[in-house]
Amino acid sequence: MISVKCPHCHVGLKVDEGKIPLDITSFKCPKCKQPISVSFLKESQTESETIVIQPQRLTTGCLTVVANEDTQEQKFLLQEGSYTIGRKSSTSKATIGILTADKSMSREHIRIEVKKDVKGGYRHYLSDNNSKNQTLYNSNFLRNGEIVVLKDNDEIIIGRTILRFNE
Repeated sequence: MISVKCPHCHVGLKVDEGKIPLDITSFKCPKCKQPISVSFLKESQTESETIVIQPQRLTTGCLTVVANEDTQEQKFLLQEGSYTIGRKSSTSKATIGILTADKSMSREHIRIEVKKDVKGGYRHYLSDNNSKNQTLYNSNFLRNGEIVVLKDNDEIIIGRTILRFNE
């Protein structure tokens, strides 16, 4: 057991390190529900020295499909690169295919490009991909050729399907 102190509410916790998954980056404090970051420790050659190894962040954001009568909830993790997003079908060339009965969603409705910025973070650029039924971004239609930078908790509507972006 190791002792951990929440950096937010300062409650003391006892954690069984044998039960911590290797891929975890944070967990919620049971008292204040705020995230507590986790770092992996590795013993060096000399037992008195400890090296902190930060896990590599493989995803840069998440796109969640909000469930409705045509579509079940789906989550898609985003990494650096370019994505075409639309209704999944045998003829779709979308890199993210959404399982849905929503025929007003194009097979290749929107594009999201994830690029590293100068500060080492990531920017997510959203554009409509010449869809028939346009794209709503936070209740505003995207104009032809318009590109917006996504922020945490943004809402995107393609067809009758709502997508939520989270960092």
